[in-house]
Amino acid sequence: MENGSPRFPFPYQPYTIQEQFMQSLYCALEQGKVGIFESPTGTGKSLSLICGALSWLRDYEEKRRQETAALLQEGEAILSTSTSLPSPAPQSSTSFSSAEPDWITDFVQKKAERDLVSKLKDDELKRKKREERLEMIRNNVQLKYAMKRKSSEEDEAFKLLQLSKEGPVEASGDPEEEELIIAEYESDDESKTKSKFSGAEDDEDDDLVEEHVTKIYYCSRTHSQLAQFVHEVQKSPFSKDISLVTLGSRQNLCINEEVRRLGSAQRINDRCMELQKNKHEKQHQEEGVKRKRSPAKSVCPYVGATALQQLRDEVLGTVHDIEHLLSLGREMHACPYYGTRLAIPPAQLVVLPYQMVLHEATRRASGIQLKGQVLIIDEAHNLSDTLSCIHSSELTGAQLCRAHSQLTQYSDRYRSRLKAKNLMYIKQILFTVEGLVRALGGKVGQNPQSQSTQPGTELLTINNFLFKAQIDNINLFKLQRYFEKSMVSRKLCGFMEKYAGTGVNPHTHTSSNKENRRTEGLNRYLQTLQSSQSAAPVSSADQQGSAEAEKVLSASPMMQVEGFLMALTNSNTDGRVVVHRQGTLSESSVKFLLLNPAVHFAQVLKECRAVIIAGGTMQPVSDFKQELLFSAGVGEERIAEFSCGHVIPPENILPIILCSGPSCQELDFTFQNRDTPRMMDETGRILSNICNVVPGGVVCFFPSYEYSRRIVSHWEASGALARLANKKKIFQEPKKANQVEQVLSEFSRCIQRCAADGGGLSGALLFSVVGGKMSEGINFSDDLGRCVVMVGMPYPNIKSPELQEKMSYLDKHLPHSGGRSAGQALIENLCMKAVNQSIGRAIRHRGDYASIVLCDRRYSRPATISKLPNWIKARTSAHTTFGPAFAALRKFFMDKKQKQLQA
Repeated sequence: MENGSPRFPFPYQPYTIQEQFMQSLYCALEQGKVGIFESPTGTGKSLSLICGALSWLRDYEEKRRQETAALLQEGEAILSTSTSLPSPAPQSSTSFSSAEPDWITDFVQKKAERDLVSKLKDDELKRKKREERLEMIRNNVQLKYAMKRKSSEEDEAFKLLQLSKEGPVEASGDPEEEELIIAEYESDDESKTKSKFSGAEDDEDDDLVEEHVTKIYYCSRTHSQLAQFVHEVQKSPFSKDISLVTLGSRQNLCINEEVRRLGSAQRINDRCMELQKNKHEKQHQEEGVKRKRSPAKSVCPYVGATALQQLRDEVLGTVHDIEHLLSLGREMHACPYYGTRLAIPPAQLVVLPYQMVLHEATRRASGIQLKGQVLIIDEAHNLSDTLSCIHSSELTGAQLCRAHSQLTQYSDRYRSRLKAKNLMYIKQILFTVEGLVRALGGKVGQNPQSQSTQPGTELLTINNFLFKAQIDNINLFKLQRYFEKSMVSRKLCGFMEKYAGTGVNPHTHTSSNKENRRTEGLNRYLQTLQSSQSAAPVSSADQQGSAEAEKVLSASPMMQVEGFLMALTNSNTDGRVVVHRQGTLSESSVKFLLLNPAVHFAQVLKECRAVIIAGGTMQPVSDFKQELLFSAGVGEERIAEFSCGHVIPPENILPIILCSGPSCQELDFTFQNRDTPRMMDETGRILSNICNVVPGGVVCFFPSYEYSRRIVSHWEASGALARLANKKKIFQEPKKANQVEQVLSEFSRCIQRCAADGGGLSGALLFSVVGGKMSEGINFSDDLGRCVVMVGMPYPNIKSPELQEKMSYLDKHLPHSGGRSAGQALIENLCMKAVNQSIGRAIRHRGDYASIVLCDRRYSRPATISKLPNWIKARTSAHTTFGPAFAALRKFFMDKKQKQLQA
């Protein structure tokens, strides 16, 4: 620090608002605040976050070093000047009092001082060793030291494998089936359970677990946003000194092609865990344990201890993004997934997706410890929705029937080898699944696609749903613990992998006709599902041919059942269950809807030293604080707010609200009016006028895919589309995500070509959708987005049962604000958040300029204008007639052209 103010290294001379941002951020971290930071896209928010936060971390670590050194010096001085313990003075029997003798008090005090000095010395030694090791890593010294920490999944799999062996393997038949048997489970005796399942962890030597240093966790929504942040770190002055690790899922980080080609995240996870289990079993055999000879099982070649340690060192020594991590893993023959997890404790900056830090179970499994650490949540404008989505869960009738059938077959196959407690819990799970199917109006044991249900949607409280399903007598908390500790879902998945679709009878070891009939039932059921897979509801990612259908069939749906039952353990007031019947049991579903995201955010806020919630626009902040912070128990005194304008000059943006079109038609895109021919025709005339005066690219956002399709079809029939195509080449947002890059590339090339040859076309027009693939994370900078047009207001579907319940919940639990209920505020906020994200696609840097045209008279309401970003609403003008608005638009671009010619 200089003159009491922190010093912020920066790759260039920062803007004034960046300096203010970093100063406010530093203060929030120092004081342990919950900060809400708003900085428009294009103002260098990422670099401000990096340089501000890492400057604080640098100063914090230096201050701790100095404090430790001072305490150590003081402690040693006290101990060196103290004399040896005096002999206790003789006392008469009558002189004893309740107080301790002075020599005992003195001894206790001296011991405490000695212990403190010893701890300080140990901490200082560990810190020096860490710094020396990092220095050696950065100087490319090859280090080989013992593994200090194993992943929790590896430990758990190995312990359960050991527990499942009750004697020589020879006596149990097929050794390959050992891994499918659930270990003995005793839930009622907590101490016994703890000793069986977690005792090894409790007794573990502290020296084997690497200490977590003070660190900053940075999370964002998508992997592309995380990659962009890492690139900004690489450009920053801290790139050579910071230990950064990027975390991701197995799906993103796996380099084993055999596993990667499985496609779905669940199958990749299951296969990875199976390979880890095989590895432990192989090690166990090599240690000399007598086992029956069995076919060799495949082991992942990328999890060797030495290779993982070397990858961990490489990760800590240099800043890498995920792409570089993958190539590094292949080069070093080491798994990036496990290598990065080993790097978490000594890392100073951990970059990870939302799910890994906001979901408690995922956080725990990933080895993330938030206690006393700093958390930065970027792109947090939809944080409330993200939390609700992460903690919601949905099950289809087809999944429930498959889960019930699979667990029944598993239970029948291993009944003689499962302990009584396991059989009891399996019966409870089967009973619970039967209840869920019953709530959908169906029965288990029959093909769900041939069972009809009465169409309709029902919304219930958690308790009422449990009564309806007749499972209110089941202790879901005990069941949840059983799922976690027994890993029954994973065992069931292994069982299905072994027998489903192979034609192998799982009961060939016995001659019982009854068991053979059961097996035939399982195979017949799976064949029925496979033959009619096209009608079964699967995720869009899985609707890609028979190979994908096979993946869905072979994966255990019990994982989804487990997640849904865990969701039902929420408080009755915090969630609702939506029962949606679709005509057949197969397509019907039950969905848990989280109404109070604050309940899951509260733990994060409580554990962290400081939490920074950042975004391009966080408006309206008051509603955000009420729903997520105050409801989570955070007081106003702990909240810090920062909001800044844009770095662009005011004359570089022209926001216009159009209340009517060229033919004086009032623009009212309510659900009742927007489909009328006159409204569609007027919108076409507005776009035609805009394309006459706007150079380069125009991006037009519609409220939904369906409305975009209808209005474009209308223009095609009326000839309006052809007239637009005479001025700008027309592009449409694709529905498939993998086509977005191609469309954007062609859109960009077209604009560049038009600017270069000056032909008949003046650029390109892109039809997009609010909330679609191009409304967030896409940059329409410079000529790509000279004008953004918003057609109508993208209000959510007010008739949605989920939304109605959320509004009702907010009305009941949150206070009214500004003459409107909390539910009404939610609808307006959802709409304007979507608008702000879409119009924020343009103007990405200081020299950029663009116009924003909001087509709907409702935008002119003061309450609506107030929800626009500060840097936009200050320049916004509403026009009741089209003429003056169009004149302002034409003048804006003529002035820009004149300036460019003068330059």
